[in-house]
Amino acid sequence: MSTTFLKPGLTLQKGMAKCQEVQDLQQALRELGYLRGGVDGNFGSGTEKGVKALQYDLLNNEGKGSDGNAPVMVKAYNKGRVPDATGVVDQNTAECIVEMLNDASFVRLPIAADPVQANKSVLSKIATAKSTAVPVRFIAAILKQESDLKHYNEQDAVITLGLDTNNPAQTFAITSRGYGAGQFTIFHHPPRQEEVDDFMNDVEKNLSKAEGELREKYDKFVNGPSSKADDRQQEIGSGALRICKYASTDPRYLSDCSQCAIDAGSRDIVENVTPVYAGSPTLFTATQYYNPGGYTNIPKREAFGCDWPYAVRRYNGGGINSYHYQARVIRNVRDLKL
Repeated sequence: MSTTFLKPGLTLQKGMAKCQEVQDLQQALRELGYLRGGVDGNFGSGTEKGVKALQYDLLNNEGKGSDGNAPVMVKAYNKGRVPDATGVVDQNTAECIVEMLNDASFVRLPIAADPVQANKSVLSKIATAKSTAVPVRFIAAILKQESDLKHYNEQDAVITLGLDTNNPAQTFAITSRGYGAGQFTIFHHPPRQEEVDDFMNDVEKNLSKAEGELREKYDKFVNGPSSKADDRQQEIGSGALRICKYASTDPRYLSDCSQCAIDAGSRDIVENVTPVYAGSPTLFTATQYYNPGGYTNIPKREAFGCDWPYAVRRYNGGGINSYHYQARVIRNVRDLKL
């Protein structure tokens, strides 16, 4: 990787445009897990936020997460050189980045030799997948929302990366990352090599983890025992889970979801007017992740005849964001072309 951004006296900051040094910086941020995309040589707000997130980790990241430890502490690369998260890349910040790139212990994100072909293989695997545990159409709809069905970013060839920033005190700090087509999430950073080998480099394992995640949400978070989905309780009640409206012997079992979404009919969701379910004090409003906060022609979840629309709400996000997520996914169930 070219590291032209490391030059004596060079400073990179927001507003710089069509600059090779900025483009090389952006590629480094991608491979180190601090930028979703946009490797174009223009230092905009996204690049600034990525630099701030990296600087924040240089000050605070001790390699720990709720799901285990990272192979290294990002904080160890600082060595007193970066005192604040400014979003400006001076020589001290650039030196830290280069040391991270050059250290084999800092596991970088995988790069595809042919990202376009790799993404085609994702579509092929989804289109031909069969499952008796989850409706594959719902998995495809989730992946459309999560990654646009792309395991790799075709511009820079680095794995598709989702970044959550749920630290209200430091809104640029990255709190978790989702990887690949299925956006399987981990909370420590950088990832461990076995994680890269497992669900990052292996597309089928990434998709399998998405299936397992959806099934867990269906089994545990719709009607208990871990928690109950408020919308399901209001609209369907607390009766037994419904895996499909068709019998397991019917060829439409877990496979006719698009038609079920069409048959369910639709409704419009009006921002700041429509409640997330009848009687709820929570209205659909715009958020940092979903803006605007209204939709037209969304399938009626309660009319599907199964509980998968409620399970997908638990797949990603919480509160109002989960309802936005649900609306978009069940729309994908109806409209997605494979």
